[in-house]
Amino acid sequence: MNSTTPLVIHRVSTLDLPVEAWTWPFAEAQRVEIEAHFASKQCERPAIWNGRVLLGRNPVFSGDCFRASYFETDFASFLAWRDWGFPDRSVFNGFGMGALRCADGAFVLGEMSGHTSNAGRIYFPSGTPDLNDIKDGTVDLPGSVTRELEEETGLASGAYDSDPHWHCIHTETAVAMIRLLHVNMPGEAVRERIERNLAAQHQPELSAIRLVRSTGDFTAAMPRFVTAFLEAQFASRP
Repeated sequence: MNSTTPLVIHRVSTLDLPVEAWTWPFAEAQRVEIEAHFASKQCERPAIWNGRVLLGRNPVFSGDCFRASYFETDFASFLAWRDWGFPDRSVFNGFGMGALRCADGAFVLGEMSGHTSNAGRIYFPSGTPDLNDIKDGTVDLPGSVTRELEEETGLASGAYDSDPHWHCIHTETAVAMIRLLHVNMPGEAVRERIERNLAAQHQPELSAIRLVRSTGDFTAAMPRFVTAFLEAQFASRP
């Protein structure tokens, strides 16, 4: 997708994301190749591990609700699917993101550390849902965002106020469900607070904190769904 291509942002208030038993044909058919691919990636980045993750199917936007079904698979299959150019377009990576907006209007993004599978990429705190995010048989995206944000930045839920709506950006292979989180502190103070937390971690997921105040702060390391969301936010400012 060209970086200038406009993306549709669906603003919804309800997420309906049941987890269902389903066997992914891609993962079954390519098992030997997937395992070989993961072994090579693990040689490059020994910290990655083959845990269980949740991917989505059958996305539907209806009114102010986003619906999709999720299924369980292994991280190795997800990684191969991603690295091989998403050969199965019937599934998608549907994840939550916490867009921290500071009192001075700055947005807080993190740069992924070199030991992660997304090394160098810059975006909001997030993560592909896993089994810890299942609550009452559904994917708990609000809980996932809260958990990922605290793990990556040290900011607990009491440090910000959450917008009730979600800004969903649907590409061919992903749905980024972004929630605005309002922090009553200026951007530099938030960055310093997070950096102190990262310095105390043995192996932090983030290597740097970036403040974005305008489109002039965009870099090629930011995914298109992130810059599209930020463009819409900057355009709506008074």
